[in-house]
Amino acid sequence: MKKITTIVTIMLVMLMLFAGCGAESTTSDSAQDMDKAYTVGIIQFVSHPALDNCYEGIKTIFEESGLNITIDRQVGSDASPDTDCATYANNMVAKKYDMIIAIATPAATSAYAATENTDIPVIFSAVSDPVAAELVASLDNPGDICTGTSDVLDMEAQLKLIKAFQPDVKKIGVIYTTSEVNSITQLANLKDAASADGIEIIASGVQSASDIPATITALVDKVDCLNNFSDNNIVNNLSVVINAANAAGIPVYGSEVEQVKSGCLASVSIDYVALGELTGEMALDVLNGADPSKMPVKTISEATPVVNTDVLSSLNIALPDEYKDAETVTTNK
Repeated sequence: MKKITTIVTIMLVMLMLFAGCGAESTTSDSAQDMDKAYTVGIIQFVSHPALDNCYEGIKTIFEESGLNITIDRQVGSDASPDTDCATYANNMVAKKYDMIIAIATPAATSAYAATENTDIPVIFSAVSDPVAAELVASLDNPGDICTGTSDVLDMEAQLKLIKAFQPDVKKIGVIYTTSEVNSITQLANLKDAASADGIEIIASGVQSASDIPATITALVDKVDCLNNFSDNNIVNNLSVVINAANAAGIPVYGSEVEQVKSGCLASVSIDYVALGELTGEMALDVLNGADPSKMPVKTISEATPVVNTDVLSSLNIALPDEYKDAETVTTNK
């Protein structure tokens, strides 16, 4: 009897020891997960304030996450941004980064192409039309390990703004880059919105920055004002556009606050820092195990009217009553 009792006791002790070892191992694995290091590549098409703000928003979310994330940020040069972005993306894939975040449509298409047949997710930011760019199958169901945020513009709200400042507007000029898919989509949306008001959109396409001076000089004499999109090539050369418009005595309406600070008259502006933060939150979800192929593309729904008081005064335009509470800025010196 004592032998049996002794054997049972030994067996119980051994079971407890094994159970204890199992619990300790689980705790250790959990701690290892918390301490996992991630390397995330961020490809930014070019450097201009809106895209820089996207990056700042992403970086803030990563810094506040508590995760061990190393960021490798690469920014395309003004001379050859498309080639640069493709090179950056291929290098990041070769180094087997955990994720690539791409800011702006051309950067996103480079990242998506480079990660084909890999398990590296791509999270994009500031892509106006990710469906047209063939980054996702649909906004609600991306279908591949690529998703992110869109900076699609509310053209009806923008037209309402323009008509308030210029009630007699008949012709709105647009200069855009023919290779930027987002600009083609924005142009179509603007034309649709303007047709209901009988406003003509006169658009001039360019292929590169060198085409802008001659094109904009010819365009300003044909229109009552200019409306600028989030076209990266044009935004990067916005001073050329604004100088030509100033010489012709017509206003330029921007697509976000940084363009207004650069000399556009006004804009219904989305917050690109907030867009970057939203992108960063989506990226964290994916790093924590979420399936990007099932994550709908997200947008910033709220937009804020912004007016440049320096430009308002120089063009001798009165601030419309409906925008008396708009955010006001002055031109960057």
